[in-house]
Amino acid sequence: MELQRFAIAAVCAVVAVVTWLGWSVLNWVWLRPKKLERCLRKQGLNGNPYRLLFGDLKDSSNITKQAESSPITLSQDILPRAVPPIHNCVVTYGKNSFMWLGPSPRVNIMDPGLVKEILSKNFEFKKLKFNPLAQFLATGLAFYEDERWTKHRKIITPAFRMEKLKHMLPAFDTSCSELINKWENMVSTQGFCELDVWPFLQTLSSDLISRTAFGSNYEEGRQIFQLQTEQAKHTIQTVASVYIPGWRFMPTKRNNRMKEIEKEVRASLKAMIDKRLKAMKAGEANEDLLGILLDSNLREIQDIGKNSKKVGMMSTDEVIEECKLFYFAGQETTAVLLLWTMVLLSKHPYWQQRAREEVLQVFGNNNPNFEGLNHLKIVTMILNEVLRLYPPAVMLTRTRSLHRNRYVALHIHEAAPRDNPKHSQETRKPAVMAFGFHKSHNRR
Repeated sequence: MELQRFAIAAVCAVVAVVTWLGWSVLNWVWLRPKKLERCLRKQGLNGNPYRLLFGDLKDSSNITKQAESSPITLSQDILPRAVPPIHNCVVTYGKNSFMWLGPSPRVNIMDPGLVKEILSKNFEFKKLKFNPLAQFLATGLAFYEDERWTKHRKIITPAFRMEKLKHMLPAFDTSCSELINKWENMVSTQGFCELDVWPFLQTLSSDLISRTAFGSNYEEGRQIFQLQTEQAKHTIQTVASVYIPGWRFMPTKRNNRMKEIEKEVRASLKAMIDKRLKAMKAGEANEDLLGILLDSNLREIQDIGKNSKKVGMMSTDEVIEECKLFYFAGQETTAVLLLWTMVLLSKHPYWQQRAREEVLQVFGNNNPNFEGLNHLKIVTMILNEVLRLYPPAVMLTRTRSLHRNRYVALHIHEAAPRDNPKHSQETRKPAVMAFGFHKSHNRR
């Protein structure tokens, strides 16, 4: 009799668990997305109807492959190549549109007023939580919020103050000089050669970060960079697919490799941090980012006292994440900026000549110095214009509760597609001339 009761109870428990799991899956892949879709359409937003589980992912994959199948053009309208799915969505449905990344909607935000409002209300519009596997690449300050963000920002800020950056100029000069020497040796006796500059610029940016972040340990920094580059490729593939809860624990080939890279990078950075802490205790001065970061962290511990140590200081793991973020946030963005600057200067030899004359006028045959950099007005204009035309990041993401704790992600974009007549007049400044320089600059 007791066994029969136990069997009935067990069957009821199993049925309840299966029913709960089934309802949860049904709600995740269909009911909740359809409710969110109705809420979005009531607010005047347009987009494709939700399709089971994958949403617009398959269409996005096909659009991306089609865009990448042809050579990139040197047009100022880079959105069709940089983010083809989003460009296609905006062209088809306008600025007030949304698209589906799996069962999650993404709303496109392009109105400057809305962008300002969203970014100013950081307690209401939260940062998007990405695929858990993406955390293997980096977390750090860019992904934190509220008190944790405030704490990290306070500790990290001294590393990027002007007086600290001045000491890094020799490292910049060394890396750039090495690159120029390589290019000079590759030039033939005829005075020219065909060269793919992209790999060299990637190496340059990684060397710059390695030297300024880790000083004499920049060779170890290069190894970390190579591992982080591989990790970034795995992360991009992971984020572009639908994440199934619990999938990160599956022993797949990609998951295992991402975990291996994470362990290697963490072990290397921890060894460098421990070594640097010993050197600091011995009285050695360090002017690189890691040394300044650790020094700022130690000062914070001393200021707040032992009772509040756990609240005010960064742990070793948190310092490691900030070091990983240096690479993630700085390497590719710097290389892309330098590449597009070279492309635009090659298209506009007039501005290339003016920039060259300005550099020679300020520095002559001497090595660059920090005071002289402040006098490079034309070079600064060119770099700012390149950042305007080809920004290293095309969007930011935030989340907002839409209906009964159902959250929707917001894609905050730099600008609407330039080739769409509906949006071009709204996003372009009327006083922008060829190569994008404002009339006011031409009058100076």
